[in-house]
Amino acid sequence: MKRSCMGSLICLLLATLSLTAQEAVVNKIIEIGQTDNRTMHHIDVLTNRFGGRPIGSDAYENAAAWMMREFKSWGLDVSYEKAGEMPVGFNRGPWFGRMLSDNGMILHFATPSYTSGTKGLQRGHVLIEPRTQEEFDRMKTRLRGAWVLISGKNEGWPIDRSPTGDSIRAAIKKENREIQEENRQRMSQPNSGTSPLVLRTQRMFPALFYKEMCEAGVLGFIQSSSVPIRALYDRKMIDANLIDFDHLPEVPDIKLDEHQFAVIEQMVKERREFLLEFDIRNHFKIGPIPYHNVVGSIKGSKYPDEYVIISGHLDAFDVATGGIDCATGIGPMMEAARMLALSGAKPKRTILFVAFAGEEFGLLGAQAWVKSHPKKLSKIANMFNRDGGPTPPVGISVPTSWYKDMVKICEPIKRIRPDYPFEVIEVEQPRRKPVAIGGTDASVFAMQGVPTIGFNTQDFKGYDFNYGEIWHTERDLYTKNIPEYQEHTATVTAIVALGIANLDKQLTREGVYQPEE
Repeated sequence: MKRSCMGSLICLLLATLSLTAQEAVVNKIIEIGQTDNRTMHHIDVLTNRFGGRPIGSDAYENAAAWMMREFKSWGLDVSYEKAGEMPVGFNRGPWFGRMLSDNGMILHFATPSYTSGTKGLQRGHVLIEPRTQEEFDRMKTRLRGAWVLISGKNEGWPIDRSPTGDSIRAAIKKENREIQEENRQRMSQPNSGTSPLVLRTQRMFPALFYKEMCEAGVLGFIQSSSVPIRALYDRKMIDANLIDFDHLPEVPDIKLDEHQFAVIEQMVKERREFLLEFDIRNHFKIGPIPYHNVVGSIKGSKYPDEYVIISGHLDAFDVATGGIDCATGIGPMMEAARMLALSGAKPKRTILFVAFAGEEFGLLGAQAWVKSHPKKLSKIANMFNRDGGPTPPVGISVPTSWYKDMVKICEPIKRIRPDYPFEVIEVEQPRRKPVAIGGTDASVFAMQGVPTIGFNTQDFKGYDFNYGEIWHTERDLYTKNIPEYQEHTATVTAIVALGIANLDKQLTREGVYQPEE
């Protein structure tokens, strides 16, 4: 009986010591968050030292090397996992343009990644693209050395140079020839005058005579763009069957401020004499260029083969610096890792800090990770993937089976900043498991049944942040961050991830996703 009591007392003492140690770690995390929070430092380095970071660029490789160095300096285990390769690489240099005329102006524009720059400073006259074969034949000599205004509105993508794009243009030209012939026949028929003559309208398509204009010697194409200007990438550049260093794009694809475009278009219609000049330095690298996920980890002390993931994507479009998309994921994730390391945390489960490659090019890094680690998927308690605005966590919505554990885990959050709200919300209705990848890396994991329950976020102080303003545009900059929100996010993430990692039992997946039919 005495031995039994003694054993119980020892177990109780150990449990008390364990709880005390965990509380001390949480207190240390809160202290670091309040007095030495370096989230904005990480974002500064990522965006202002390296800048935009598409995969295949030197900036991406430099950012990955820096992240690994930081993880190692904090005592984390680090792996550099190949996720794929690009057939060629791309580095963006400076760009400049202006209109030379009596009312000349500096031009506000951008070009998508993996598209051509100019051949030095190039100056030329301006034409509006031909809509029909007759128009092309009439102006084909004049096209040499011209900047060509094309129809449509910029959505970020360059002109489709692929065989698929050629087929679409060929089909439209064929259809337009048929419409033209039909209209000629209608016009040739006698009209009684009792009803108006109705002619069919030919289809419009940006750069319909793309190849013909390139062969005629145009300097480049210019398309109207809303402001802020969005610039994505040439999707065909990731397919080694369609591109290599000897078959690069050769004609610039310019997305011009819609207000300036309208002025220039009107001047062309009036047949006024003026010139445009551009100097666009888009540079390529001989491939293949591998790209990697960066994975830091704090190994679990009791359940090393069970995991909590904190993640974001390291790549970013280079029309700006990726200050929000996805520095808002990487900065708080890195600081959460640093807080946990400096606090002396010894989580029962392994915590992984994953910076995915190629999210912007189709969730490539996340797909590679899932493919490379199939046995880990069933062992992941939850994935906290942050890929949105700089708004802070104000709560988390969890299934009933998680509710009691999460309420306890989240109790310390109120001590970080009492003026910040946070609520654990019980959700009785399971979510649908996606059947196809979506807009973020988390969707790749959710398809495999991995819980990807993230924080509810809100701009509750009213900073008037607008995600549409920065999404893949020239305004995705460091200055669009909200420092107090980002710093709070890092602290909350560290505490909640640690709490899940320290549960006596792994979180159940009951109630997370609807049963498969």
